[in-house]
Amino acid sequence: MIVMVLVGILRHHITMLITGTPKTPQPKAIRESKALLRALRLRTFGNVIPQQAFEDRKNYLANAFDKGEYLKNPTPSKETGAPPNPMTDPDMMEGMMDGLKKQLTNMVPQMIIMGWINFFFQGFVVTKLPFPLTPRFKSMLQSGVDTRDMDVSWVSSLSWYFLNLFGLGSVFSLILGDNNAAGVDMTAMSAMPGMMPGMGQPGQPQDFNKLFLAEKENIMITPHQWELEDIEQRLLEKYGKRPYSQQRRKSYAEAVKTTPPKKGNKRR
Repeated sequence: MIVMVLVGILRHHITMLITGTPKTPQPKAIRESKALLRALRLRTFGNVIPQQAFEDRKNYLANAFDKGEYLKNPTPSKETGAPPNPMTDPDMMEGMMDGLKKQLTNMVPQMIIMGWINFFFQGFVVTKLPFPLTPRFKSMLQSGVDTRDMDVSWVSSLSWYFLNLFGLGSVFSLILGDNNAAGVDMTAMSAMPGMMPGMGQPGQPQDFNKLFLAEKENIMITPHQWELEDIEQRLLEKYGKRPYSQQRRKSYAEAVKTTPPKKGNKRR
């Protein structure tokens, strides 16, 4: 565990040196992502505004997404019908290189430590858990130790390595802060070949034109039910009060209008 903590701290400082200070994103790039977030919030929380306000916002966003008003580079995507080539964008290339650097700083220390453990401590049992476990945990906690009669609470060296690998995140956050590069980067691991197929590579550009068109369809089919409709009746029913009928409310309003004021009292 001490070796892994020291390696994690070293990996954090190496990552900070090779990646450098992240650049401030461009306003147009921020506008692209925030436009999608605005549409998502409208679909999620649109029932708290009246029907007309919801329809106005829905139509405005649908027309803007259809015309590509929020795109960072609307002209190339409309002419060619495809997203721009990331190899021609310096920002995209820099993002891809940063992703590759993070993958290397995650993979190389893990390969070295795993080889060191397999060479010196293969088949060793290093610790015992202070609580009993079911036999289903045997394959997870006793990797590299082929014994049928050993208690499940015993942990092999290789299994202890993986438990520390995924469980030291809180320790690194306490030592280095929340935004540290010492822990396992799940995004980088998911981009490794054979780990999780279907995940995108780090720095891979997104086709916001397709995302906007898909979000436009989602907005157009989103139903609306105003949550404040008949709120008076629902509030009276909630507190056990009998709500007035429509005819009784009208008669009461007419009676208030026709009743003359008493002497000494003035209507306000």
